[in-house]
Amino acid sequence: MSSRSRWLVVLVATPIVAFVTVGGLLGAQRRQAAADFPHQAVFEDVLSLVMNAYVEPVDMEKVLEGAMRGLADTLDTSSAFLLPDDVRAIEAGTPPPAGDVGLVVTRQFYLRVVGVRDGSPAARAGLQTGDYVRQIDGRATRDLSGLAGMRLLRGAPGSKVSLTVIRGNAADPHTFDLVRTAPTGPVVTQRVLPNGTLHVRVTSFTPSVATSLKQIFDAAPKAKITQAVIDLRGTADGRPEDGVAAARLFVKSGTLAVRVGRGTDRTTTDAGPGDGAITLPLVLLVSNGTAHAAEVFAAALVGNDRAELVGEPTAGIAAVQKLVKLPDNHGLWLTHARYFTVDGKDPIHERGLRPTYGVEIPRIGFDELPPATDEPLARAIERARARYLLIKKTG
Repeated sequence: MSSRSRWLVVLVATPIVAFVTVGGLLGAQRRQAAADFPHQAVFEDVLSLVMNAYVEPVDMEKVLEGAMRGLADTLDTSSAFLLPDDVRAIEAGTPPPAGDVGLVVTRQFYLRVVGVRDGSPAARAGLQTGDYVRQIDGRATRDLSGLAGMRLLRGAPGSKVSLTVIRGNAADPHTFDLVRTAPTGPVVTQRVLPNGTLHVRVTSFTPSVATSLKQIFDAAPKAKITQAVIDLRGTADGRPEDGVAAARLFVKSGTLAVRVGRGTDRTTTDAGPGDGAITLPLVLLVSNGTAHAAEVFAAALVGNDRAELVGEPTAGIAAVQKLVKLPDNHGLWLTHARYFTVDGKDPIHERGLRPTYGVEIPRIGFDELPPATDEPLARAIERARARYLLIKKTG
């Protein structure tokens, strides 16, 4: 057995599962550990059987790396056991290649598409939230973390990447050959509708989003706008801090975000002087692809009664990870804090936010045309108008 395999045996059997060192448990101590962690004995039995009784000799390094992935996978979709290449990429701190296809993915059996950026190669090809990427350039994604998958999707602008995608029927995968591009164009766009509704589309939460939103809403009174819909469908990338910064524009007082770690680790972010200058009645249009910063932003507005949610339950991906280095250049990408609703009662991570008014977002087959009308947006506009009229009536 190689030194790496021996280390993995130690790592799985003791420090993570039993939190003790190999060889340090003798007699009563060993029996007590077995009582406290009964699965340790099961693991040791399985390991022994695999090593000695399987029909042919096995690659123990591969087996034990699979066991480590399994441990991390049981935590949440964002945590992952990292191989040395992944660890080196994170530690280097160098920006990823400028080209991408516009996808945000997470781990769920394969790599599941969470968000698709507007105008990106993936959006033009018709990929959508809920698709499963089974292969990237012929490499199976079954054992890939979401972090590793995102790395594979990036590359130099102009380079090509081939994705094998499952939608609905796993027996009918489709191949998409995409050309990576550097993101261009604004991440916030607007249009004014005839009934006085401002439709604002946010495709990504970058540090510039708060400034863009302020500029758009500062001009709203001149255009005789009475209510607004902020469209967050498929908006799945961006730092939570940028979601909080955008929320400050709309929330005058109260809690903007609650981040909770283990034990007593809790951080609360509140609105301050000068916040909440935008008072226009709002509706947020959300989907299963609304994640990360967009969920933190939505939770702040809904929790402070500044907006209603229309659409589908959000993705439930609102947590913070850190790299924990392990021996032999491996690592653990570990979720160490989650964002909660602003009352501090419910985690957003792995639960998502439930809309006030549920509207199903259409899922389009590979060979189908999109609907002629945007029914979810129409419903959101109705709710925004109703919210404005109610506020006007009650003063």
